Amino acid sequence: MSDTAVEFDRVWKKFRKGEIHDSLRDLIPAITRNFFSGNHKRELDEQEFWALKDVSFQVKRGEVLGIIGPNGAGKSTVLKLLSKIMVPNKGRLQVHGRLSALIEVGAGFHPDLTGRENVYLNGAILGMRRQEIEKKFDEIVEFSGIGDFIDTPVKRYSSGMYARLGFSVAAHVSPEVLLVDEVLSVGDYSFQTKCLKRMQEISVSGTTIIFISHNIPSVIRLCPNAILLNKGVIEKTGPSQDVCRFYHHAYAEAHRASNTIRLERLELLSRDGSARNAFGACEWAKARLTLTSQKAVEGLYMGFLVKREDGLMIFDANSDKVADTYFSFGAGEKRSVMVNFRLNLPAGTYFLGVHFHKDAEGFYFYDDELMKFHVAGPKTLGYAFLDTRWE
Repeated sequence: MSDTAVEFDRVWKKFRKGEIHDSLRDLIPAITRNFFSGNHKRELDEQEFWALKDVSFQVKRGEVLGIIGPNGAGKSTVLKLLSKIMVPNKGRLQVHGRLSALIEVGAGFHPDLTGRENVYLNGAILGMRRQEIEKKFDEIVEFSGIGDFIDTPVKRYSSGMYARLGFSVAAHVSPEVLLVDEVLSVGDYSFQTKCLKRMQEISVSGTTIIFISHNIPSVIRLCPNAILLNKGVIEKTGPSQDVCRFYHHAYAEAHRASNTIRLERLELLSRDGSARNAFGACEWAKARLTLTSQKAVEGLYMGFLVKREDGLMIFDANSDKVADTYFSFGAGEKRSVMVNFRLNLPAGTYFLGVHFHKDAEGFYFYDDELMKFHVAGPKTLGYAFLDTRWE
């Protein structure tokens, strides 16, 4: 048996701009029109565009792969092709094993049926047998956290309750290949944490997972490897931390107004002014930047950010929102900017980043990994160190 669970081999998929075929009544005239106009012989006419262009990748059995990218990159098209909702125009794809998709939780729910009845209905739609649903029913309800309302028609549910039950059903299917599309954003924070933990449990059991998301921290946490899609092509593949870092830089380049601002020097200082790159938890620090501008520019705000070594954003603040502060430069002017901050961080390694930006124009400077520094302190969990005291 091959150890490949999913294979995309030079896949192309195109769509027509502004044309949606929701029924045969719409689809048949369109096919007829294209046939007699000769469009079937053309690769791409002026009203069409490629959503995917020569996309190839493989996912091994038991692997968890993240797919990231901006809106319109082709991510959802990949899922729809894998789910066999549509077929490619060129190339081939194969899925080996039972497939389930967490694309739109609760999509098969009937509003007039109770939560209990919809568990059985939705489970059947997802390919579960009645005996399997009965065996897992209590676990599904407990996971959803809406046991008191399980015999209430779902049309009475809030959107959060609806999504929680839908995810709970889908998360208890036992597929060999699982497709996940942004569903980890359902419910409140505690339920999102539970969803992510469930995905990790599913992956440990040997299920192959393809996770499509804009939530970069979740991709880094859940997926060892990732693919960056943009405008229908794969721009980068590799370890998720590297791919996500590349994505941040690519975003900045795509929104760069100019390279007007140049960083001459960056110093990380202790409170007494000595240069350091290692600090204690909760210690005060200073970042002193020396900058020059090639031309006059006004009304910039400064972004100041701290990232964990694995790429997770810990802090990101802009001077206009936090301090109502803007920066202007004369042509050829050199100036110094000082940022004081307290390192309420757990022990670990971090990156300091800075950007200068103007709304409606873009970045004049961007680097989210300007300097690496270290924080020493007691072993704690979480993203912040609160310097607690017990009495």
